[in-house]
Amino acid sequence: MLRTLSIRDFVIVDSIELEFSSGFSVFTGETGAGKSILIDALQLALGGRGDASVVRDGAAKADITADFTAGDAAKAWLEQNEFALDEGGALLRRVIDNAGRSKAYINGVQATATQLRDLGELLVDIHGQHAHQSLLKLDAQRALLDSQASVKDGGGEQQAQAVAASYKSWRALSRQREEFETNAKNVLIERERLEWQVGELEKLAVKPGEWAEVTNEHSRLSHAASLLEGAQEALAAISESEHPILSQLSSLNTRLSKLADIDAALKPVLECMEPARIQLQEAVYALNDYLDRVDLDPERLRQVEGRMEAIHSTARKFRVTPDELPGEYASLSDKLRQLANASDIEGLRKQEEKVKADYMAAARTLSAARAGAAKLLGSQVTAAMQELNMTGGSFVVALNLSEPAAHGVEQVEFLVAGHAGVAPRPLAKVASGGELARIALAISVITSNDATTPTLIFDEVDSGIGGGVAEVVGRLLKRLGQERQVLCVTHLPQVASQANQHFQVSKGATDAGKTVSRIDVLDNKARVEEVARMLGGLEITATTRKHARELLAS
Repeated sequence: MLRTLSIRDFVIVDSIELEFSSGFSVFTGETGAGKSILIDALQLALGGRGDASVVRDGAAKADITADFTAGDAAKAWLEQNEFALDEGGALLRRVIDNAGRSKAYINGVQATATQLRDLGELLVDIHGQHAHQSLLKLDAQRALLDSQASVKDGGGEQQAQAVAASYKSWRALSRQREEFETNAKNVLIERERLEWQVGELEKLAVKPGEWAEVTNEHSRLSHAASLLEGAQEALAAISESEHPILSQLSSLNTRLSKLADIDAALKPVLECMEPARIQLQEAVYALNDYLDRVDLDPERLRQVEGRMEAIHSTARKFRVTPDELPGEYASLSDKLRQLANASDIEGLRKQEEKVKADYMAAARTLSAARAGAAKLLGSQVTAAMQELNMTGGSFVVALNLSEPAAHGVEQVEFLVAGHAGVAPRPLAKVASGGELARIALAISVITSNDATTPTLIFDEVDSGIGGGVAEVVGRLLKRLGQERQVLCVTHLPQVASQANQHFQVSKGATDAGKTVSRIDVLDNKARVEEVARMLGGLEITATTRKHARELLAS
């Protein structure tokens, strides 16, 4: 669960440190006080997008840190990605400076925003205030059902991904076969061209790194005379001339050795010269060895020059550098193999049929998982609708057969009947704003209850709801809080009164006259005042306080 949240210099927040408990917690406050800013800050710590606009005016950077207790899934992720556990938890931090540069950290180690998002998905599930609008889209309905199928049998989303990948492979082969059938002549010409090119390169057989070896050998052979002459001159000067350097140095060493016996001050000089004599002797051995191995070989030089010319000429023909010829051969050979496979129309058809059969098998498996999840989700949402003052209403997840596509062989559609005896119709056509909000909330609570994410956040998902329904919503969230940590931004006193922990968000001004947001944890007395404000507005009366006490007591 979320243990602490630290926010510094974020939008209108200067510095806030929050500690959270388990159960059901609410955030309330006047409109514009900054309730949703908290959710925005947490989303940033979870890898959301951010830029310089989130930095408070006059500040150098925004800094958000969220400390979570890590469950088994989060611990496994941290271990797999080599992030050490931080006191048994996960510490996520995001810093954005006023130039828009962003840094992310997990347990004190620098990470990427993608890693924050991946880990965040295992820690928090956020339901936004506009979630009910997305329910009107068929793609969102399908994604939600597949997510539920994953929770129930562990396969929905993975099966959907497998179907999409299989469909992509099938369509690629289908297009390849169609292109070949309509463009067979051009394919044949291209194949002949590639066969000639591959044959040329195959005949030349340039090996990786050969060009460097050939040029080095050519340089050595073409300068063999100079190399021999230079090495012989050096050898003569050191050891074979009339007055060789090595002999002179040996004589000097002998003379200085005798003098050093007389005056020890010459010993350091002797110690410097003796290694020089030894090194010169080593040079003589090395030069003799070199002269034994180097010789003039005009025939080998002609062979190397011929090889260089062949490689260079072929490289010009193929418009690549000599070093790139082996890679060009591999690339053209691969293209030729692909084209040879593509030229086999009958083979292509058989391959296409096999991939299509694989797709249909995967689609049928996905359909079965969807059917089970659709039945269960329909009955659960229908039951929740009865609690949410939609007595007699029903919710159905329809699976309508469609042409094979990346999403499968059916289209998912949510249907609703607002009253008993009415045939369910598409959600987008029959649900009013209030009904849609209630259905969306029911789905959010049901899907959250089935998920394994330890912390659930509801950001004003109760908008459009009031009266007795609001009290039911509060009870639903409180019930959910018995299993998970639930954080809720709300404007409804009936929901706020059900919370185990109550935060009040308010706006104030600094000494410099800047607006800042602050958050207070309310005790029982302060909760009465806040719930009374939510009930009665700016003017709080004894009646509203009494009503607030009754709500809190219930």
